Amino acid sequence: MSAHGDHDMGHTVAGWTGTALATAGTAVLGAGLAAGSPWGLGVGGVVVALSALTTWLLHLAGWGKPSGPRPRGRRSWRTRDTTVRYGHPGCVGCRLAGRRQEAAPAVAPHVPPVAAGAPVTSGTSVPAGSPVTAEAPALQTSG
Repeated sequence: MSAHGDHDMGHTVAGWTGTALATAGTAVLGAGLAAGSPWGLGVGGVVVALSALTTWLLHLAGWGKPSGPRPRGRRSWRTRDTTVRYGHPGCVGCRLAGRRQEAAPAVAPHVPPVAAGAPVTSGTSVPAGSPVTAEAPALQTSG
């Protein structure tokens, strides 16, 4: 795919398969429309719907790609995506499958130690070297 240079055009097994099925489905739809055949329209519509389902299932099986460009060494359409089991960030298909990207563990902010029996209010400074008697408040993460 050297003609694409630095662009990652998303050539994947899921993409190629979905495109081929959708093209076949629209061809059947067109033929059914030209022939005035309700069966042709129905079959073409089913094939188009199956193309979307097939593309989604192949993406979930690792034959698609996450949003955005991939590293240069992983741009071949035959490369399987091993990170899909955890979900891609911002991917609607992964969200529909219940695969949500795990958020990076939150790092607790630095909380100075609190002296025994000393009331702590916002803006109060604590002397350095005070023994720690209270724990830092737990960080709440949205999930």
